[in-house]
Amino acid sequence: MDIDHLRNWIGREERMEGHAAPEPLAGLAALLDHRTPPWPAGEVPPLGHWLYFLPRAAQSDIGEDGHPKRGGFLPPIPLPRRMWAGGSLRFHAPMRIGAPIERVSTIADVVAKSGNSGDMLFVTVDHRISSGDTLLIEERQDIVYRTPAPPTAGPAPAAAVAAAEPRATDATRGYHADPVALFRFSALTFNSHRIHYDRDYARDEEGYPGLVVHGPFAATLLADLWLRTYGGARMTGFSFRARAPLFDTAPFTINLSGGADRAEAWTANEAGQPAMMAQIDGE
Repeated sequence: MDIDHLRNWIGREERMEGHAAPEPLAGLAALLDHRTPPWPAGEVPPLGHWLYFLPRAAQSDIGEDGHPKRGGFLPPIPLPRRMWAGGSLRFHAPMRIGAPIERVSTIADVVAKSGNSGDMLFVTVDHRISSGDTLLIEERQDIVYRTPAPPTAGPAPAAAVAAAEPRATDATRGYHADPVALFRFSALTFNSHRIHYDRDYARDEEGYPGLVVHGPFAATLLADLWLRTYGGARMTGFSFRARAPLFDTAPFTINLSGGADRAEAWTANEAGQPAMMAQIDGE
């Protein structure tokens, strides 16, 4: 892997324009089981901008994993497995439904690392989303690429998964991201990564025990619990880090601790082990 060549992508920009249409938000409210959404009327909710600026790759430009082939805006990284590892956002002004919006994306960094699971490469992408002259959102995304799954990859034996110590929460929900929910989120975000809907591919090619819950879906569920709990507050910041994947094979919990101005949120698997951690700021 020629890291010097891949780092030539640093600084590359991509611009996309659109408008904050109401229809995707109606789909999001349905997916989250809201008759009346807990976000301000006439505004896109926090993280709802992920329903816009969707990928536009032609079908002939889609790779084996369901993602667009590498080498356009993102560097041509040869490692086959990719996931959204985390990110951070600052919300500067409300995104009004129906408003024209523009996103300017920049490759901020490309870094190679090595861990227990083998070689990894992290690509950091910065986004600035505006409406006219008003900056709405600043976002940083960390995408991780990993080596192929070993042939023996699969679910850990039940006895090897130790239960975590219980943590104090101010709000908690149980959730089961079944295949229908995963399909609906994939449809809302035009996400064609096969680990979210093709069980044979997820198991045989990438070594997972089941369908993988999208990182952005888990983050959306965390933000949604904060909105359900502090309906009158406005989110100003959201940062998150994925520690382990969640699957459709078992329910998990969505948890919140803190207050409207500063809260910690996390998902936890069936053993109570944290899977995604988030810090939420509000006012």
